[in-house]
Amino acid sequence: MVPRKILVVEDEKTLASNIRKSLQKLGYSVSEITESGEEVIKKVAETQPNLVLIDIYLAGEINGVRLVDIIQNHFHVPVVHIINRSEYKILQENQGIEPFNYIIKPFLENDLHFVIEMALYKHQSENRLQEEKQRLTAIINSMGRAVIVTYANGCIQMMNPTAEMITGWKQSEAFGKDLVEIVSLVDKDIGEAIENLATNVIEAGEILDLPENCALITKDGKEIPIGDNVAPIRDPNGNITGAVLVFQDITKRKETEAQLIRNAFYDGLTELPNRVLFLDRLRQAIERSKRKSDYYFGVLFLDLDNFKEINDRFGHGVGDDFLVAIARRLESCLRSGDTVARFGGDEFTVLLEDIRDITDATNVARRIQDSLRSPLSLEGNQLYTTASIGIAWNCSNYEEPATLLRDADTAMYRAKRQGKATYAIFEY
Repeated sequence: MVPRKILVVEDEKTLASNIRKSLQKLGYSVSEITESGEEVIKKVAETQPNLVLIDIYLAGEINGVRLVDIIQNHFHVPVVHIINRSEYKILQENQGIEPFNYIIKPFLENDLHFVIEMALYKHQSENRLQEEKQRLTAIINSMGRAVIVTYANGCIQMMNPTAEMITGWKQSEAFGKDLVEIVSLVDKDIGEAIENLATNVIEAGEILDLPENCALITKDGKEIPIGDNVAPIRDPNGNITGAVLVFQDITKRKETEAQLIRNAFYDGLTELPNRVLFLDRLRQAIERSKRKSDYYFGVLFLDLDNFKEINDRFGHGVGDDFLVAIARRLESCLRSGDTVARFGGDEFTVLLEDIRDITDATNVARRIQDSLRSPLSLEGNQLYTTASIGIAWNCSNYEEPATLLRDADTAMYRAKRQGKATYAIFEY
């Protein structure tokens, strides 16, 4: 396997050298460390790294924010910011904070490894999503679209059958009417009606795309998401004689995009949040606790005590149904603002937000164990299970989700050693 290439951009020499050594130790190929924005762009073009680890406050004509924009949008390379704690708020105000795109100095080697791997995973997931979007767009573009032609005054001259089907209006009804009477559009991002696009295009003399989140209100009041553009129609002399609106129903595309996003962040079997989404929410909780001294949260790490026996005896089909039923029971034990996730196999994690103290977490653990005592009836079988639960909470100043989860996992194994069907609190 070819080592993934990391370009390090850090003008603090000692830190840069330490980062290089750590990354090489972790098995990455580290490109030459550069300092100015101009050099960084050249280096990215030459080496085509898999990720850029960058201190955005650099010398040179290109400022850090612009530099990151070029790296991400021109070269399509993920970026992880190296920041001081004091710089976090500045980056946040510039909307530069996203999950797994920054690490705060000073940091441990394990933390660096975790952030880089998550950033690479996130980038790969986004690329797959983008590829799927492009594929869907190509499919949609090969299908019939709605076409509406207007005169120079913005009144409708012609509609094709697809336009009739989508809008609910017949051409005979729409002919001669102002476009906005027939094609009632709303920009959902701002909640405002869109003016006569034909008139706008005729005045501008250029193609205008429909807003990203555009909805058509049909004749019977139904709301349909649509996409495409409106263009001026020119005669042989270049004079604008009207406009043509081309659009398509993108309901399926929107649903597919939502499903793709769901697949990336939710478990396909139980429909619970998956590991990636849980880690993101846990990271957000950690950041909130840094901003609010009276904010506490707890994490429960659950392992079903006898799931293997159920799988072996009744088969994987029943085992899957069993996990789904357990997921619903766990959800019933929590508040709406809490998160339960399937972490893998028969392991589940719970994030309890805004708790008063560890007692709130132990109460939930007991509630879960009480819930699991009731048998589950699956395919005529009465199935029982218990859970070993490890508990950790932020009375200690955690910096990274992985550290807190490690402690909860440690407590869970202690609960197993104590005889299962119980919980244990991590001792700091």
